[in-house]
Amino acid sequence: MQAMNKTKRLMPRKLVARTNPQSITAEQYRTIRTNINFSTPGLDSKVILFTSASKEEGKSTTAANMAIVFAETGKRVLLIDADMRRPTLYRTFQLGNNTGLSNLLLRKGQLKHSVKASGVPNLDLLMSGQIPPNPAELLESDALEELLEEMRGQYDYILFDSPPILSVTDSKILANKCDGTVLVVNTGKSEKVSVEKARDSLATAKAFILGVVLNNYPLNKENYYYHNYND
Repeated sequence: MQAMNKTKRLMPRKLVARTNPQSITAEQYRTIRTNINFSTPGLDSKVILFTSASKEEGKSTTAANMAIVFAETGKRVLLIDADMRRPTLYRTFQLGNNTGLSNLLLRKGQLKHSVKASGVPNLDLLMSGQIPPNPAELLESDALEELLEEMRGQYDYILFDSPPILSVTDSKILANKCDGTVLVVNTGKSEKVSVEKARDSLATAKAFILGVVLNNYPLNKENYYYHNYND
């Protein structure tokens, strides 16, 4: 799977699927959506993890845009910031981060009172919440299993934006619990050895790898044939 952006760097966490839905980049996100659906048939709800080998590879931007294109199909979507060390989702959608995933895993609060409206029809958000001292331990707790079961009963798609998999163990824990994992790679930055290590880490976690999203992939002229507009 490839999300082929122009060679120039996009602004961090640019929601192109929302601001320019007819762009070639937004269409590539929809292509990824189709590929994910073909890769996970027969599930009433789908829990998908987005991670990367290292930081600043575009996983948070990818997760947010994917949540938007899933929501535009009319399905109920929940996007979760599972990076309880360096959260970003609250900045992307310009919302508060006082309560969220960490609070629910500590059994402080309820899901229905913790989700926030994104401003996009059918898309809800769950922030990371206050940064806890032990994110990995919280993710390994029974509370996450119970929370996932509750989420599956309310949403068609549950998307996790997680930390880079080579940085902390959080993503490996989540990958084992999700239906599928998407690895985001920055074409112009990621080193082959790091991507291979990330793949191996996911395999160790017994994750189902749905595919790889390539960010900043150079486009040739043929890619623009039907797209005479700019991102």
